[in-house]
Amino acid sequence: MRVLCCAIPHNDKAMLDFMAFFAASPEALKLPLEMLIVFGSAKLLAEAAEWLKMPGIVGALIAGILIGPAVFNWIQPNELLHALSELGVMFLLFRVGLEVKPSELLRVGKTALVVAMLGVVLPLGLGWAILQMAGHSFVESMFMGAAMVATSVGITAQVLADKGVLSHRTARIILAAAVIDDVLGLLVLAVVSSMAEGRVDIPGLVTTTTVSIVFVTAIVKFGAPAMGRFVPRLKRTVRSQEAEFAWAMIFLFLMAVVAVFSGVAGIIGAFLAGMALSESIGRRVHDLAHGATELLVPFFLTGIGLQMNLAVFQNPAVLGLALAILLAAIATKWLGCGLGALSLGWKNSMRIGVGMVPRGEVGMVVAQIGLAKGAVEQDVYSIAVFMAVATTMVAPPLLSWFYKDLSGELTIEEPKFRVG
Repeated sequence: MRVLCCAIPHNDKAMLDFMAFFAASPEALKLPLEMLIVFGSAKLLAEAAEWLKMPGIVGALIAGILIGPAVFNWIQPNELLHALSELGVMFLLFRVGLEVKPSELLRVGKTALVVAMLGVVLPLGLGWAILQMAGHSFVESMFMGAAMVATSVGITAQVLADKGVLSHRTARIILAAAVIDDVLGLLVLAVVSSMAEGRVDIPGLVTTTTVSIVFVTAIVKFGAPAMGRFVPRLKRTVRSQEAEFAWAMIFLFLMAVVAVFSGVAGIIGAFLAGMALSESIGRRVHDLAHGATELLVPFFLTGIGLQMNLAVFQNPAVLGLALAILLAAIATKWLGCGLGALSLGWKNSMRIGVGMVPRGEVGMVVAQIGLAKGAVEQDVYSIAVFMAVATTMVAPPLLSWFYKDLSGELTIEEPKFRVG
């Protein structure tokens, strides 16, 4: 953990004293102090955002920017916060999966496929074209396009759950399209990464894609019936307290592991685990999963804000390119994915388009891989991170506005979960 006093005016003695105390804290104090700052700031600013009629998510994201290197520099991204962030989004997607029946997802499969395809082709093409016109290399341009392909379903799912509209058809299409998007996005990333290494492993890509599709399809189609037979037997056999919740957690982590080995993200495995259990698990598991989500999701949201680095944008050329990429990232998902759902009416198509806008942690992972491979320069990496954070902050207010006339009409039986 590193603190830069020069980030704060030197006449602000109270702030400097606090930062000096933070830097000099013994190791035993650093962990609870770091948890206090991250969790406390996320909750306080989420509440402030709610008072201002904005989604609590926005406040938590702003908290990450304020306490991170971009502003006060109290907290640096580290392995612990990254782990808590990963757990946060995993539990969030598991909790969302518990509210979604597989049969409902299958009914919107065709529309979701069209939405996902347009949400891959358009961002990839426009992101590549913008960087090419700016004079960057082919591979660097492809990495930017790949970062723009990603969709952070965790952010959209949080807003939809807060609004109580997960049962709406557009919400199901967004969730299904995001799962398909994950498979397609990882395929694009694999191709671009291979290009950066000077090769493209076609047989390997075909195998990974096939395994990913089979895995996702099998869980969606057969997961719930299998769990419907297994869970009642578990209840009759196991005697320990909270055995059902313990099994749900084992299944959650097992599915995340299998998902990674099959070629998709672990959070998609968590979502599929929740969906497989949605028709057989009891209210107690919902309540306990809700509590874990409330604890961990703020670390996921602030973790996104912590990645923001504003120093690189002191260069006007970089700033102009960043704004062009941001506008392209919003337009290609909002209008592109919306076009794929136009048969549902313009308002529903706009809801779906906005729901696919946030890139979140997925876009940042693509940028980090490009940087690690030496395929992108620091300024392009910073632009990709800026795009991921900015789209994540833009989407929640837009989603709230487009779904405001549905709030309360589709409230689910289980308690809603929120950040604030």
